[in-house]
Amino acid sequence: MNRQERRAAAKTGQRPAHAALFRAALQHHQAGRVREANQVCRQILAADPNDVAALHLTGLIALQVGLNDVALDALGHAVALGPKIPDLRVAVAEALQRVGRLDEAVVHYRAALALDPRSIEALYNGGNVLFRLGRHEEALAGYDRALALRPRFAEAHRHRANTLWRLGRHAEALAAYGEALALKPDYAEALNNRGNALSELERHDEAARDFARLVEVAPDYDYAPGALLAARLYCCDWADYDGQVQRIAAAIDAGKRAAVPYLSLSISGSPALQLRCAQIYAASHHPPGPALWTGKRYRHDKIRVAYLSADFHRHATGYLMAGLFEAHDRSRFETTAISFGPDTGDDMRLRLAKSFTRFVDARGDSDLAVARLLRELEIDIAVDLKGYSQGSRPNILTCRPAPVQVSFLGYPGTLGAPYIDYLLADRTVVPESDRLFYPEKLAYLPDTYQPNDRTRAIAERTPARREAGLPDAGFVFCCFNKHYKIAPPVFDIWMRLLREVEGSVLWLFEGNAAASGNLRREAEARGVAADRLVFAPRIRPEDHLARHRLADLMLDTLPYGAHTTASDALWAGLPLVTCLGSGFAGRVAASLLQAVGLDELIAKDLDAYAALALKLARDKEALAAIRSKLAHNRDSFPLFDTDRFRRHMESAYEEMWRRAQRGEPPASFAVAVT
Repeated sequence: MNRQERRAAAKTGQRPAHAALFRAALQHHQAGRVREANQVCRQILAADPNDVAALHLTGLIALQVGLNDVALDALGHAVALGPKIPDLRVAVAEALQRVGRLDEAVVHYRAALALDPRSIEALYNGGNVLFRLGRHEEALAGYDRALALRPRFAEAHRHRANTLWRLGRHAEALAAYGEALALKPDYAEALNNRGNALSELERHDEAARDFARLVEVAPDYDYAPGALLAARLYCCDWADYDGQVQRIAAAIDAGKRAAVPYLSLSISGSPALQLRCAQIYAASHHPPGPALWTGKRYRHDKIRVAYLSADFHRHATGYLMAGLFEAHDRSRFETTAISFGPDTGDDMRLRLAKSFTRFVDARGDSDLAVARLLRELEIDIAVDLKGYSQGSRPNILTCRPAPVQVSFLGYPGTLGAPYIDYLLADRTVVPESDRLFYPEKLAYLPDTYQPNDRTRAIAERTPARREAGLPDAGFVFCCFNKHYKIAPPVFDIWMRLLREVEGSVLWLFEGNAAASGNLRREAEARGVAADRLVFAPRIRPEDHLARHRLADLMLDTLPYGAHTTASDALWAGLPLVTCLGSGFAGRVAASLLQAVGLDELIAKDLDAYAALALKLARDKEALAAIRSKLAHNRDSFPLFDTDRFRRHMESAYEEMWRRAQRGEPPASFAVAVT
């Protein structure tokens, strides 16, 4: 019998006629004999259906065994009979919380606190509900009060840390995770939460230590092996790389929660494995909920499209999509932005805010509140621009707020979720032969699935090579992809190219210090001097594009290739060599090259990729011809034709909308060239 049950028994005024029976029920329950305890409670309630103590214990037992509706019936009856018993209020609030009636749960937690302001259960559990409702300031106040009463409450420290993180108070959040772990050094949930927080702050070496500890203390903890490998990949720590990849892939094949879907894109080109991983994740983290849209046909003058993203600011998605948002045909489409990312106030944020019919800052709103807003606005087509990437909120669409729900751009793969109707793609990133690995219906765009803004500024001034840390002479291979995309087999090829092209260097994006150090060590292990790797710091986007002029050739990665970094290079006039991968994430650069008329830069396998890169590095005339062709095609081929892309995108939306208006289920289709 826990403290709550003892207090309940003492406060319910148990009638003498049933006192002995109730003591027996409590003894059974304390000893773990749940069935016997429940039978005794039923015996009491058969004699007196209004026995508050027996109703209370019956409800607690039902909660314990997962019979939430039974618990709610018993506890609701008890509260009606004993409205001033704080522990009853707490118990009924928990039952309401479990069945998703969160607003009602808050009412009962507050009633409990009005009766007993020192109820730690009401403060802590109420804080958890307020957190789920997106009411983070109120949740934080509850955790603070609970910890004032019980400072060594590790769980409250962890939940307080989660709340501080959501409020953007990152340093305080890390300190609060530290408090929880000081009290419980093997606290798996706190290790996982802090590891994720450190990853978001790009402190990947520290995150890796937390995840390594998590795997040690809780080897079966959901997604822990994948989290550890992801943190190590960001640091280019490839110790036991093959073994880790094989074990995670085998676990995913076996249906285990070994890795989040995003990692599967980095370690495997198998669409089948990526589908399996996404389905496991969707079922466990984002299952379908009760539908808000139940079949009503909207009759609007314009098709209402909502774009959902955390990236309406200086972010790759913003740079790619800005021109499309501005170009939408306002006579036929009404566009809404649902922003749940930071309000940075930068120039891109201001530009994007002006490009929509309506711009909604939903950072402080719960997923359910945002879904309800989409339903109230009668959105025809909801477009998720995040998928399972960082900062995503898939639960907004789990309860079907719109007739048509689409995944686009932010996540290069299937979401494996039944409430996503369409995936916008092209026939390169998802060939017809791979359609069976996508439960979404495919809306094929004719040129490439990736939009581009042809107004992107490139700084006029090109820095000197010396300013960028590059040698004055020598061939410059370049790859500005994020470090987690660099896999050992591709790095082997890069080092071979450096050995074979005298005086050449490899120019990489500067990430964390651990990654730079590890890459230099890996280069030396392959017979290449560490100083032949040069790292480019973060600079303004227009200056970043300009410095591409200093490079001679961009090299792609595999199995997760270049996306925005590929279009950056091509827009800046830098040729790109890619290898056609097996999955969506490894085929994007090929899609872009085809759309700009440079199919000859797409290799069929890694051997051909290495040979092509070496040929272009040694043949100045061949490379110059490629550069000249790119300069000509950039302004005449589809890749950077924003308005052409807009027409095709709107045609796709119209086909989705027409099918929904006719009451037909989603179906794959191809958009005709216009």
